[in-house]
Amino acid sequence: MGFVSEFKEFISKGNVLDLAVGVIIGSAFGRIVTSLTDDVLMPVLGLATGGIDFKEWYLPLDGNTYASLEAAKAAKVATINYGLFLNAIIYFLIIAFCVFLIVKAANRFRKPPVVVAVADPGPTKDQALLMEIRDALRNR
Repeated sequence: MGFVSEFKEFISKGNVLDLAVGVIIGSAFGRIVTSLTDDVLMPVLGLATGGIDFKEWYLPLDGNTYASLEAAKAAKVATINYGLFLNAIIYFLIIAFCVFLIVKAANRFRKPPVVVAVADPGPTKDQALLMEIRDALRNR
């Protein structure tokens, strides 16, 4: 089998195509959730918290104070940006919640699995004969 035909067979398999579609949809979904987070939810969260901007929560490691994170970065100071970390956690929770809602909605459209009742096949001829012998001995 040649390299080209082997590659063509690999690409035409369903798993590879499903994975490619999943990556493309995931990328588009990521943009939607980012927009939802940045443009809709974070302004509401900022309003609810009194305008607190988590991005400006940081700890400069040189012990000095700076007007903003940008000023600390301009001074080339190492900082622990725990506010950005909090933003990342909030983004993650929002994305996880959105994925949960989508999966929950998708599960409504799935047909429930068909439960096939397995009938008891009943006793075999040998078992029936043994039961007759047992009953005859019991009734003696």
